[in-house]
Amino acid sequence: MDGAKTPGYRDYHALTDAADDADPQGIEIHEDDIYNIMYSSGTTGDPKGIVISHKIRIAYATLSASIFRMTPESVMLHSGALVFNGAFITLLTSMFLGSTFILHPQFDTEAFIETVRSEKVTHVMMVPSQVVGVLHSPNFSAEALSTLEMICSVGAPLHKEHKEELIRRLPNRLYELYGLTEGFMTILDRNDYEKKTGSVGAPTAFFDLRIEDDRRRPVPAGQVGEIVGKGPIQMVEYYKRPEMTRQAIVNGWLYTGDMGYVDEEGFLYLVDRKKDMIISGGVNVYPKDIEEIIVQHPDVIEAAVFGIDDEKWGETPIAAVTLAKNATLTAEALVKWTNERVGAKFQRIRQAVLLDDFPRNAAGKTLKRTIRDDFMAKNT
Repeated sequence: MDGAKTPGYRDYHALTDAADDADPQGIEIHEDDIYNIMYSSGTTGDPKGIVISHKIRIAYATLSASIFRMTPESVMLHSGALVFNGAFITLLTSMFLGSTFILHPQFDTEAFIETVRSEKVTHVMMVPSQVVGVLHSPNFSAEALSTLEMICSVGAPLHKEHKEELIRRLPNRLYELYGLTEGFMTILDRNDYEKKTGSVGAPTAFFDLRIEDDRRRPVPAGQVGEIVGKGPIQMVEYYKRPEMTRQAIVNGWLYTGDMGYVDEEGFLYLVDRKKDMIISGGVNVYPKDIEEIIVQHPDVIEAAVFGIDDEKWGETPIAAVTLAKNATLTAEALVKWTNERVGAKFQRIRQAVLLDDFPRNAAGKTLKRTIRDDFMAKNT
């Protein structure tokens, strides 16, 4: 802290100095009392208030310490806002263990690399755009990041191209966490990556997972359906939204709205968000499959595919991309390049849009809905 005052914030030391030394009387905290209300990131719709109890926060901290192989000697770096669930996972796990927690108010690639080097950081949790930023930084070096024991990718799928580059340049450090603030998660451990490439891991201790069809019937391994799960971190409710809560939690199971499948060993493979799925000519088209192709182009940094209405096909895919510095790729050339490589005709993109950067929320997640809305506003 440099002592400078930031509008809208109160310095921690000023807050504690103003506190009364006397303990409040007659107040008891129970495990089922509300700890906080987390508002979802709103990447697919309006943010919802997710009610989290003290018991749930304790479960997060104790489970994460084990999952991430953290000890009191670990050094955790969090870069970004503290208003999302990932920040609470890193912060409270560090507090539970008594380990070191370093907070950057926002993500800055060069500051991140320098802090890892100088403070010998061991654990970081990052969204994909941050991982990509570090990989493409001119200051990137395996030596500067050599103390890292965990790089946990969260918030959205890390595309295979970027995943493989990270593994190649910083081997045996990648963890991939799939989860919802509403209270479910799987983890792909760093030791499972080679044998389970493409998976987002398996449920951890005390969690259950199943895949269901549209009629809410369990489906066998290998078949795509909605991801449904339960465990000790499941939310209490959506704040003041009882009907939405009843839709999300049925008989103790949380319906995620995400599509995926499991293999014979119970490892989960994420296909896409149900809301992001494009139906073209009666066929389900998953944007993630197309994005995985597009990011293989050497000029492309990130890709976001979404559907727009089409008179003939019902919907058709559009791709938005960000490009590497000094790239010469045109939108027309990218459409041609992509459509020559996708696996099926219905995956062919109609148009590509080149953006300087993607709109993101405070956690760094790409706001695909905003990209689509901006595209529609300019093309209707």
